Amino acid sequence: TPWGVPERPLMAARLKRCVVRRRDRPEQHGVAASCLRELRDKACGVLAIDKAREPITLVLAEDGTIVDDDDYFLCLPSNTKFVALAKDEKWSGKSLGSGTSWLSVSLDEVDSAAEKWKQLARQLKDDLSNIILMSEEDLQVLIDVPRSDLAEELAQSETKTQVLQDTLQQVLDRREEERQSRQLLELYLETLKTEDSILSKAAEPEAAPRKEMDVVDTGTSSTDTSATTALSDQVLDALKQKSAPELCLDSQDLELVLKEDTAALASALGWDKQKAGALREACDQELSKRLKQVQTLHSLRSMSKGKKTLPWGDWPSSKRKK
Repeated sequence: TPWGVPERPLMAARLKRCVVRRRDRPEQHGVAASCLRELRDKACGVLAIDKAREPITLVLAEDGTIVDDDDYFLCLPSNTKFVALAKDEKWSGKSLGSGTSWLSVSLDEVDSAAEKWKQLARQLKDDLSNIILMSEEDLQVLIDVPRSDLAEELAQSETKTQVLQDTLQQVLDRREEERQSRQLLELYLETLKTEDSILSKAAEPEAAPRKEMDVVDTGTSSTDTSATTALSDQVLDALKQKSAPELCLDSQDLELVLKEDTAALASALGWDKQKAGALREACDQELSKRLKQVQTLHSLRSMSKGKKTLPWGDWPSSKRKK
């Protein structure tokens, strides 16, 4: 709900406004649904999809992400644009009207780095809980925006905007603290492993030099390079170079990583399957944590009668600034 407007009754608050259309048709239809099944049923009705072509698949108009999980659906902002794909239809990036699913912004505006912060600000204007789903890069973009400009875009006072930017900084700081904690833990475990290896080698008799050769083949075969991945170069670079990369990616990128086959992911990164599997597990845990946090905020909002949506004053101030 817009800031300053009391929430509607509980039943109405559960309905999410969505926009649906067919793959190659410009006509868009607005529907309200409380779950994915209801959205599919209503989409079939308003788009006149023949029963023989069901079940339909709902994908985000922005990038073709398949939405088949109710928790993820609940985390999407109002007025998200969906494309309804009938049986045997596939989403195409060149489909008519494909653009950002969260906002009606021209591609030129989205591609412009100078205007990116406006797109992100509008996401927060629609629902402040989107902070949890943003990447570290997006958080930093909003932190760096001049307070007066951000306040004007959000139609809020500079005092409340400062609270928001402090909160963004706090979220960014927490992720960095978690990354550093993981690095220390990994370093400690690696040190223990090295010490154990040294002790075991010292205790081994000189015989059995072939033991190493028996343990070499633990990863993917060097000939298994045919696997392909739909991940962008930017995401792959983050996965390779960043420590705890799941913390720096936004939730849509995390979901794309989870859709990848472990073997294909390992091939794309040049890793063994075990390491790629551990990465997918870390991404899965991070995405689940974020979605649970958003769902918790939505539940608290539904239970608070007569209060504004995620009041600005409830966000704690950051303990430190960068």
